[in-house]
Amino acid sequence: MDTRLTELLPAALGFKNGDVKIIKNVGGVVTYPFGTVMRSLVVAVYGLGVENILVVGHYDCGMQVLNCKDMLEKMKSRGIPEERIELLKSAGVDLETWLTGFTDVTQSVRENVEFIKNHPLMPKDVKVFGFVMDPVTGKVDPVK
Repeated sequence: MDTRLTELLPAALGFKNGDVKIIKNVGGVVTYPFGTVMRSLVVAVYGLGVENILVVGHYDCGMQVLNCKDMLEKMKSRGIPEERIELLKSAGVDLETWLTGFTDVTQSVRENVEFIKNHPLMPKDVKVFGFVMDPVTGKVDPVK
């Protein structure tokens, strides 16, 4: 989601326009097994022939400071009523998970790689790799 990576990431990885399908989201995090990120990946694999998936996080990521309580307070200050927030909770939305970031970008990438690899609809022949990028220099570090 970070706009610093819009041109930097493809260039750092040597991709040209049309070489890859890019799915951008906050933190590069897959939160739900049947949410839009996994749906996009499943469609990419089965509908577009994708054989390799790269999960790319970046240093200095805003998700490292994301805090559910702070986000909810900001929502309320912008006019979202408490009743609406409670309605989401009563409908089963786990806001604590949905609105909480991570502390270690490398560990987050590692966990998301495993999440994708082990998804029940992801075929075992699809390779999933993790990387963390420096948004200033463009250096890309593989995640083991």
